[in-house]
Amino acid sequence: MITILHGETMKIPKQIKRYCPVCKTHTIVKVALSKRKPASAMKHGNKYRARLRGLARGHGNHGRYSKKPISKWKMTGSKQTKKTDIRYTCTKCGKSFNQSHGIRTKKIEFV
Repeated sequence: MITILHGETMKIPKQIKRYCPVCKTHTIVKVALSKRKPASAMKHGNKYRARLRGLARGHGNHGRYSKKPISKWKMTGSKQTKKTDIRYTCTKCGKSFNQSHGIRTKKIEFV
């Protein structure tokens, strides 16, 4: 069971029973923390946004990309925590897979 305490460390067990997409069954998996990679600049959405923000983008409405940001209400600064990138390694087949979405936390402790 994953325990989240507000403002403190998040406690995760070293081994959890989870679904392995390779074995297609629930197996015991080892839990580890890996470094989260930034979003790639070659993804379709990033290319699309870059193209819309370009200088010669023609006429017409480009939705939220055509509007200038309101500097008075715009949030500034970075977030206090980063999303975790938890990696699960199956003990049966040895394959590893990531968590589909990270949880924001300051510290993680494996129990």
